[in-house]
Amino acid sequence: MANIFLFSCFVYLILLFANDVEAVNDDIGFYELKKGDFSVKLTNYGATVISVILPDKNGKLDDIVLGFDSIDDYKNDTTYFGAIVGRVANRIGRAQFTLDGTDYKLVVPKGFSDVIWGVGSHDDHHVTFIYNSVDGEEGFPGDVAVSVTYMLVETNKLAVKMRAMPLNKRTPVNLALHAYWNLGGHNSGDIFSHTIQLLASKITPVDEELIPTGEIVDVKDTPYDFHKPREIGSMFTQLPDGYDINYELDDRNPGHLKKVAVVQESVSGRKLELWTNQPGVQFYTSNMLNNVKGKDGFVYAQYAGICLETQGFPDAVNHPHFPSQIVNPGDIYENIMIYRFTTAH
Repeated sequence: MANIFLFSCFVYLILLFANDVEAVNDDIGFYELKKGDFSVKLTNYGATVISVILPDKNGKLDDIVLGFDSIDDYKNDTTYFGAIVGRVANRIGRAQFTLDGTDYKLVVPKGFSDVIWGVGSHDDHHVTFIYNSVDGEEGFPGDVAVSVTYMLVETNKLAVKMRAMPLNKRTPVNLALHAYWNLGGHNSGDIFSHTIQLLASKITPVDEELIPTGEIVDVKDTPYDFHKPREIGSMFTQLPDGYDINYELDDRNPGHLKKVAVVQESVSGRKLELWTNQPGVQFYTSNMLNNVKGKDGFVYAQYAGICLETQGFPDAVNHPHFPSQIVNPGDIYENIMIYRFTTAH
């Protein structure tokens, strides 16, 4: 019976990815998606976003994600610039959890960001990367088939679809794209003057080790309240360490993608809007960046970019009242992100 189930999973996996996958290899490559003057460069090392280039209000092209010039820099990276993070992104308390009566102790993760992904189908508008995570990898149970597709759609929209299917054991899955954004250009300095609106009424507070306490609290009248757009740096006097917190997204239209955020930068006129199907988003202001030498030799200081990582709640495996991240064999986990970029003239 078990063999029949595994065979069924294998067949389903083939059908699941049949439209995306042409070939798989172990070479590190680079892939450019381009539509007019909007382009995205990626590598299958960590399924990483290397650059996102688009015009400002005057037509000047800039790269608006932080990153490096060489693969060697990505291999030695501790910032995870632009990478897909998994099997479970974000933090798990004490690096352990219990599932179905078994205790799992996690090792210091190498993670999906530090492996070479297989390359599926690709053309000027899309690329699919695939990865097989084996039973016991990082201490997690079961084999999991993973894919991420990057696709340019309509005008200046980037769609990202992360999928995973456990093959033989129940396991937690929480994938995230760890891109650092600076709408003024990757080399334009800090993000204090960016304005942001977050469509989220609550956060999951954390302890001194940044592990969620289990509470879910309202942001109203706190420095975490971005319901109305305001500059990111406007309340840093109350939060000297910056932002690194999970927000529970408002589900204003159940059954549809949730709008996550609107980010704007006045000098360039660029605006980023983001939608997802996930319950949360990690808002991070690159508090731990420490003079990292990046693209074109530019040195990224603290607060040089922002991350908006759509996700399940951190440490959900240890908080039963958080949305579950446990995926059964044969079921599909999916994290969808839609970015739309525009400029104000």
